[in-house]
This record gives sequence, structure tokens and C-alpha cells, in this order.
Amino acid sequence: MGGSEPPNVGCYDYLHHTMTTNERHPPGLYVLFFTEMWERLSYYGMRALLVLFMVEQVQKGGLGFSDKVAAAIYGLYTAGVYLSALPGGWIADRLLGAQRSIWVGGIIIAAGHFTLAVPRIEAFFLGLLLIVIGTGLLKPNISALVGQLYPEGGARRDAGFTIFYMGINLGALIGPLVCSWLGEHINWHYGFVAAGVGMILGLVQFKAMRRHLGEAGREPGHRSATSRRDWTLVAIACAALAAVVLLTMTRVIVIDPVLLAKGGAFVIAGIAIAYFVWAFLFGGLNSTETRHVAVIAILFVASALFWAGYEQAGSSLNLFAGRYTSRMIDAFKIELPAGWFQSVPALFVIVFAPVAAMFWVALARRGVMPSLPAKFAFGLMFLALGFLVVAIGSKRALASGQVWPTWLIATYLFHVWGELLISPVGLSAVTKLAPARLVGQMMGVWFLAVSLGNLLAGLFAGEVSGDNTAAMPARFMQVVMFSGGTGVLLLLCAKPIRNLMKGIQ
Repeated sequence: MGGSEPPNVGCYDYLHHTMTTNERHPPGLYVLFFTEMWERLSYYGMRALLVLFMVEQVQKGGLGFSDKVAAAIYGLYTAGVYLSALPGGWIADRLLGAQRSIWVGGIIIAAGHFTLAVPRIEAFFLGLLLIVIGTGLLKPNISALVGQLYPEGGARRDAGFTIFYMGINLGALIGPLVCSWLGEHINWHYGFVAAGVGMILGLVQFKAMRRHLGEAGREPGHRSATSRRDWTLVAIACAALAAVVLLTMTRVIVIDPVLLAKGGAFVIAGIAIAYFVWAFLFGGLNSTETRHVAVIAILFVASALFWAGYEQAGSSLNLFAGRYTSRMIDAFKIELPAGWFQSVPALFVIVFAPVAAMFWVALARRGVMPSLPAKFAFGLMFLALGFLVVAIGSKRALASGQVWPTWLIATYLFHVWGELLISPVGLSAVTKLAPARLVGQMMGVWFLAVSLGNLLAGLFAGEVSGDNTAAMPARFMQVVMFSGGTGVLLLLCAKPIRNLMKGIQ
């Protein structure tokens, strides 16, 4: 999915095409499909519990944090998961290679989930940190490896990314169902254990089928001529991080999560700006590469804004599900776990992908396929529509009590339509637009946009719950105006952005 203009009609269209041809995808794609499925099962399964666990009373097994603190920690964690993709891509590009980075990252992720299962506050924060580090090694490199399986590029690569993206959503569908039931109905820490088991299964599958990847990502794509110096830098960074963790756990350093989250937003934005400045001035880009990287920079901003709204799913919308949504099934006298609503977006992705396929095919036949920036614009507009629904629903909930689940489900429906226009498109676009020697780093930068969006989402969530509940409808309306306005602006600029992408299909 995602081309600047016909004849590339997008990855969904190509999936439709492959149903009537004998062309097949490389077997390595399915290795990565299942590895990513298990990793996302563990990630989204744990994420569905995270805020609910933090705000739950200590007497009921939770941490007893305020909504504002819990949302800030959630934002820092999810931002860190994607922020770590930048050094993770650098390590793979220069030192380990994508395959070894995926393996090592998965081991660290599993260790993090099992550490969360230890009922101590120190273990909780250490577990989050381990997951952040592990995901930074795994997430950008598994996506970059998908692109390496299709050196010819074009629509076949787009189709491969769509299949891969379905693996992400299959894991995101199953994870919350399993982990939320165990966590909310039995014991919070059982939910964390289940997430760790999911990652272990992913590692077993990756090890057993790794041979199908061949030479793709086996060695660093841009092996460093100064590997000893680079390994020294990695060792120093790890030692510094370990020292900060130790000082924090011994209370020598006391961290305010809310202030840290606010400062982190400026730091992440600064890192992104610095990287693009470096790429333009010192990255050795030719004129074509400069134009392509400029497109990545524009889409970076749009992506960050989208995820700042979309990632409310795990924070403010998760709390809305737990407190303001009727979840009781009277016929069976069962209250559904609030975390189960976290599976709804993934279910919608799986259901509506074929619909999107037919829609793109129909548009392509009429010669009206929207460009890449236009798809991003429409994605932001769908995000705005989703928040309009929940803004109205939250107003009704504050006035008359819990509302039907349909309000939240409709919100997720619009959000998923936006996601289908942005997330798989962005993944594919970066692998095509980025210079080959910088693809791992550029994928890391792309996830940096998601990191910034997640951090902003956590900060925003702290302003619409707890003591600020009365402001919830107005806050949601602010998202409607901002994301919708940005979408309109991007749509107006679609043609000049498309001109910068000439040569990319």
C-alpha cells in the first residue's frame, strides 16, 4: 500500500492481483510475519493492562497511582519503546545485522515481561525498561528486513508489507483478550506472565525458521570500519543507563513522571530535528535523495500528530472503557474486562483490509488513486471523526452515567480507517524513500514519530481523567479541531509533496 501515483495502485491492490497470478512471496516473509505476531501479542497484551494496573488500588493488587501519574508513565513507556528504535537501527546497521538484533531484542523483551510479574515496584519499572530496550532492537529491524526481502521494490514489496501488517494486528487482537482476562479477573501479574510466554513462542518460531531468511539482514548493512569504537560507545551507554537505574531504585534520584514526560517531548522533537539536519547537511545525499528525505520529514510530522491521538487507546480511552462504558452481560452475569476493547482496533483492521483492497482497486481503475500525502490527510480526518464520536459519548456519560460500548467501538472504527491509510503506507514509504545505506536509521526515525505521538498521548490523557474529568468532552474536541485541520492542510499540499517523490512507485 502506498504509492505516489498510478500505475502503483498500492499494496492492497497487489494482494487482489496476486490472488489471480502465480507470483509468491519469499518464505522469509512468513518467518517475520509470525515473529512479529507473537511480539505484538506480548506488547499489546501487556499494554492493555498497564494503565488499569497502575491506577488500581493497592489493596486490589494495583499500584494506586493517580491518573495523571499513570498516564505520564504510560506515555514515557510507549514513547521509549519507539524512541529506542533509533539506536536499535544504528546497532543493526553497523554492528549486529537485522537478524541478530531481532533475536537479542526478543530475549530482552521476554525478560522484561517476566520481570513485571514480580510483585515489587522496583521490578515493575525495571521490566518496563527491559521491554523498551528489547523492542528498540527488534521492532525497526524486523520491518527493515521485510523490505530487504524485496530488492526489486514496487507493488510486490507493498503487498509484502500488508501481509506483515496483518501479522501485527493478529497479535494485537489476541494479546489483550488473553492478558486482560488473566490480569483483571485473576491476578494482574498473570497477565504479564502471559505476555512473556507469547514472546518466548515468537523466539522459538524465529529460531526454527530463520534459515528461510537467507542472507537478508544476516550482516550489518553498513558495517562500521571502527567497530571497536562503536562497541565501546554501546558499552558506555549501557553502563550509564545501569547507573541511572541503580540511583533511581535506591532513591538517590527521584523522578517526577509528569515533568519527565513534558521534558521528554521536547527532547524527542529535538532529536528528530537534529537527525534530519544531519542527514541533509552531512549525510552525503544527492539531489534525489534529498527530496525523498524531505518527504519523510513531512510525513514524520503528520505521523506524530496522528499517533498522538490514536494512542489514546491505551490511556484515556482505556480508562473510558473501564469507568464510563457499560460492560456487563446480564444474561451471563459477566463483566467484560476493560482491556478487551483494546482488541477492537486490531479486529477492525483484519475485517476492513479486504474492503480497503476492493476500494483501492476501484479507484485505480478509474484513475483517481489518492497520493501518499492525500492518504495521510484522510487518515488524520478519520482520527478527527473518531474523537468527535467519543467527545459526544463522554458528554453523555458525565451527564447520565455509563454509556453503551457502541460509542467506543465507533470511535475505534474511525481510528482504524485512519490507521489503514497511515501505518502500513508509512512503513512501506520509508523503505522506498530512504537511501539504502540509511534504511535502518530512517526506520528508527520513523518510529521516533510514533514515540513522540505516544508521549503526547500520555500527557493528554492525564488532562482528561481523574481531577480533570469534567473537561474530557472539551479536550476531545480540541483533538478533533487540531487533527482535522492538519489533515485539510496536508491535503492542500499533496501535489507539491507528490512532485518530490518522482521516481518512487
